[in-house]
Amino acid sequence: MATTASSRAAPDAVSPAESAASPAAFTTPGERSPFARTAELLAPYEPGQPLITLSLGEPQHPPPDFVAPILSQYINEFRRYPMARGIEPFRRTAANWLSRRFTLPRAVDPETEILVLNGSREGLFFAAIAAARYVAPRMGTPAILMPNPFYPAYGAGARAAHCETIFLPTTRANGFLPDLDSIDESTLARTVAIYLASPANPQGTTASRDYLSRLIALARRHGFLVFSDECYSEIYTRDAPGSALECAGPDFANVVAFQSLSKRSNLPGLRVGFAAGDGKFLSAFHELRNVASPQVPVPLQHVAVAAYGDEAHVEENRRLYRLKFDLADQILGHRFGYSRPAGGFCIWLDVSAYGGDEAVAVRLYKEAGIRVVPGSYLARPQADGFNPGAGYIRLALVADTETTAEALHRLVKTLD
Repeated sequence: MATTASSRAAPDAVSPAESAASPAAFTTPGERSPFARTAELLAPYEPGQPLITLSLGEPQHPPPDFVAPILSQYINEFRRYPMARGIEPFRRTAANWLSRRFTLPRAVDPETEILVLNGSREGLFFAAIAAARYVAPRMGTPAILMPNPFYPAYGAGARAAHCETIFLPTTRANGFLPDLDSIDESTLARTVAIYLASPANPQGTTASRDYLSRLIALARRHGFLVFSDECYSEIYTRDAPGSALECAGPDFANVVAFQSLSKRSNLPGLRVGFAAGDGKFLSAFHELRNVASPQVPVPLQHVAVAAYGDEAHVEENRRLYRLKFDLADQILGHRFGYSRPAGGFCIWLDVSAYGGDEAVAVRLYKEAGIRVVPGSYLARPQADGFNPGAGYIRLALVADTETTAEALHRLVKTLD
């Protein structure tokens, strides 16, 4: 079925009283943090065993050894306001890393096609606002498309850009990627941008080169932008995921890739990433970020220079995740619809036969001491009431191998 305005997510109504008193006062219910909602769900209960948290995708592997010495070396740079574009060594290093890591049609220009970000989340949010100002007038209400389930920053960005949000359900039936053939021409004609995560969060699916090429062709035909969220691209256990930039042609037109050191280098607190691609859009994006978004401290950018220049710590990181997915293969087997994801560090388990995602999240907490995220909290109901995340739970395998094994054994024992 083609995706039209009638198949978007159902609107969320917020009453005046709720608006005044609720923690959701500045967001619609579906835009609230899934972690805040999980905390509220579990608040009435106590963990039945020593707590193991698998809900938050916060890497727990050690950060690289070079972080502290570099911060110390550049400590005086904290006295300066950073440039929004990023320091030249960072932009050059990021561009060089892209050329080493991916098979690009040409090298990225560090002067015009790289922007430093205060973590990819900030960039993904502000990109929606910049896109709404940048694209040509739309044929109808401007819309931003995104997968469902989705990273909450996408939805918040679309709302801030005053665009209609259209959710594209990602289910097992469509390979956990948006069905491009289901999007009708009238929707494409008013699209400002589409978000795509590859590897996907939460399912770990990676988009093929053919898929990315088809998406980019749609974007160019209809004049919208592709925001390719690639923050999990360096976490994989078999084949290295590709980048949308590989399929974007020599001008990278209509395509912007977002990268981050949070997952790649175990540096979620560093808050450094970058956007790369369409130079014309990035120029407009820079103008917005130059007045509205947080700048990245120079010492942190120097840490990022070292991180993007070193692959040894990244390979060690992947080795540790491979060990944990080996454990998942052994302990879970084919239970709960489990299969080893192509990328990322999350597991997406079907618990619909065990009472549903919220009930299972409560049970695992109360009986097994495991904190997981209900899948419905990571998605939004479509207009027909279907929530693509309902019946699933997400586990982030960020703890050490011993803790991961213990958590998976507890999960199986509790639900089997």
